[in-house]
Amino acid sequence: MKEHEQIISIAGKSIIVRDFEASDLAAVMDFANALPRHDLLFLSRDIRHPKVIAAWRDSIADGIIKTQLALDGKRVVGSTAIISDALGWSPHVAEVRLLISEAYRGQGLGRTLLKQCINTVLEDNFEKVIARMTPDQRGAIALFEEMGFRGEAMLRDYVKDIDGTLHDITILSLNVANTGVQRQVLGLDVPD
Repeated sequence: MKEHEQIISIAGKSIIVRDFEASDLAAVMDFANALPRHDLLFLSRDIRHPKVIAAWRDSIADGIIKTQLALDGKRVVGSTAIISDALGWSPHVAEVRLLISEAYRGQGLGRTLLKQCINTVLEDNFEKVIARMTPDQRGAIALFEEMGFRGEAMLRDYVKDIDGTLHDITILSLNVANTGVQRQVLGLDVPD
């Protein structure tokens, strides 16, 4: 097993969770193309395009994004991204992005990956973490709320899909500056 790699059990399957590597570009492209288009609306860029995935890989190399992939064999079934900007006005804030393939939803993969993201944000000493999604992604919103995130803003007609339809984006946040009690309540110190 490689450094920063772990094996987790999801619905009786062994899933490898590890850092995004340069050799993963094609697998990530396949993963992105298999997701419903609506799932991608909260992202600032369309990850179905090779140039966007290459820029993503470059941002990882530059330390702007931390990304982990969940793999069933060689197939990507989930991904996380923690985005930060040390030179911006909010260097104390990180954004978490979580994508799970439809076949793996509701089985605990998203919860496991989100817990890992929160732990990483805490280890990296961020004070606040945000997540964006469309308001109709009720399962995702429920998961983030279970982890302590709360609604902070609604951006009306913020994104336009490929058909020209406008969609709202909701922003959830979690104040991680006061983490002692939160870590205990969320069970983040307890191995899964």
